[in-house]
Amino acid sequence: MPLLFWSKSSIFLLEEEDNMQRKIFALLIVIALLAAACGAPAAAPGGAGEGKITLRLWSHQNPSFIQANETVIAKFMEANPDIEVKYEQFEYDQFIQALQTSMQAGTEADVIEMFGTWVCSYARGGRLAETPLDVMSYAEAQELFFEAPLNGYYCDGKLYGLPNEFNLEVGGALVNPALFEGKDVPYPPVWNTMDELREQASRLSEFDGDIMVRAGFHFIGGDGLPFLLLEGILEQGGSYFAEDGKHFTFDTPEAIATIQLMMDMVQKDKLVDPVLFNAESNPPYDGFFAGVVAASFIGSWAAGQGLVNYPDFKFDYVNTPVLFGTERKYAADSGWGKVVSVNSKHQEAAWKLVRFMTAEQENAITFNGVTGTIPALKALVENPQPVLEKAPWIEPTFKLLPYGRYIGDLTDRDKLFYEIIYPAILQALQGSMTAEQAAQTIHAQANEMVDAAQ
Repeated sequence: MPLLFWSKSSIFLLEEEDNMQRKIFALLIVIALLAAACGAPAAAPGGAGEGKITLRLWSHQNPSFIQANETVIAKFMEANPDIEVKYEQFEYDQFIQALQTSMQAGTEADVIEMFGTWVCSYARGGRLAETPLDVMSYAEAQELFFEAPLNGYYCDGKLYGLPNEFNLEVGGALVNPALFEGKDVPYPPVWNTMDELREQASRLSEFDGDIMVRAGFHFIGGDGLPFLLLEGILEQGGSYFAEDGKHFTFDTPEAIATIQLMMDMVQKDKLVDPVLFNAESNPPYDGFFAGVVAASFIGSWAAGQGLVNYPDFKFDYVNTPVLFGTERKYAADSGWGKVVSVNSKHQEAAWKLVRFMTAEQENAITFNGVTGTIPALKALVENPQPVLEKAPWIEPTFKLLPYGRYIGDLTDRDKLFYEIIYPAILQALQGSMTAEQAAQTIHAQANEMVDAAQ
C-alpha cells in the first residue's frame, strides 16, 4: 500500500484512499496552471526599455527552503527593480506532476528549483537551457563548487544549472538530549565505531512489554536505507555499477554484508522496530521531532527544517561512524539547485537570477544557513563562520565532504531508491527475506529498470 516517505527529496502519500484524491487534486492544479499559462497574454521581450520583466520560479514545498528562497528573491528584486519574480511552490508529488505535464506543453516556470540527480534526464529530453558561457563555464563552476553537487548538473559535456547544496545523507544523526537522560550514555555522543554506536543506542531504546515505544537509533528511511547500502558497498571496496556504467551489481558479497549489518542492528541490537518505525510509520524526521526517537540517521537538512517547524525543540547533530573499515567512502546526490527552462522567453534575466541565488556567497550563506543544508560552494566551507553562525549543527558534516563521490546516473533515482532498494531491505529487516534474497531482488529489479528505460 503506498504510504508516506518523508525525506528531503520525496514525499509519497499516507493512505491509499487519499492517494486518488490527491492525484485528482494535483491534476486539477496542473490543469489550472496550464490553462492560466495558455490564456495569459505573452510577456514583453526582456530587452532594455521594454517594460518590467516577470519571471516565474517553481519549487517544492519545504518550509525552510521556502523561507530561504523568499529572502534571496526579495534581495534580487531590490537589486533588479526591472525584474519581478513570482514564486510558486507545490507539494512534492504535485511538483513532480506539474513538471512532467507543463514541460510537455512548454508552460513551465522560467526558473525551477530542481533536484540535481534529475537534471540530466530533463536536459537530455530537451527541456532545460544550457548555462551560457558568459554566466559560467563548467571550468569556472569547478573552481567554485564541490564536485559531487556540481556534476549532477553536468550532462554530456554541457552545464545545465548550478547547485545550492551538497546533499549529504550519510555520516550524521539528529540526537535528542532529553532521551539520553538516565541511560548511562554520554551526551552528546561520540561514536568512533559502529560497535560503540550499536552498544550505546541499544540502551536508548525503550519498551512497554514487547512493544518498542522509543527507538534508540532510527535509520529506516526512504533515503537512509539506500545510502547506507551504497556506503557499505564502497567502504568494502566494491562497486554498485556494472562495467558498462549503466547496469548495477547489487548481488555481491559487499551488498549482502551491508544488508546483514542493518539486519543485525534491528534484530540483535533492537535499535529500532522496523514495523513501528520506518519510512511510512514514525519516519526518521517525524519520529524524531515527535519525541519517540533518541537518534535519527538523516541529513543535516532535517535540522534546518526542524528549527522552522519546531523552534523550541532541543537537539544536536552529531557524526556517525563508518560502516566498514576506517576510511569513509560514500555516494552523494547532487542535491537541490536552480535550472532554466528552454522555453523561458527571458533567458538573460532567468540566468541572472540563477547565478544570484546559487553562486553569490552572501545568498548561498542565507540558503544553507536557513535550510540547514551543506554548502555546495567551496568558499563557504573554507571560511565556514558565516554559515555556521546561522546553522552551527552542520559543522560535523564538513569533515566528510572530501570523501564523497557523485552517485552517478541511476536511470531513475527515485524509482531505484523508493520502489526497489527501500522495500527489499525493509522486508529483510522485518524478517521476511534473507540478506541474500534482498540483494538478489534489488539486483534483478534495478537492472530491469535500466533495460526498460533503454
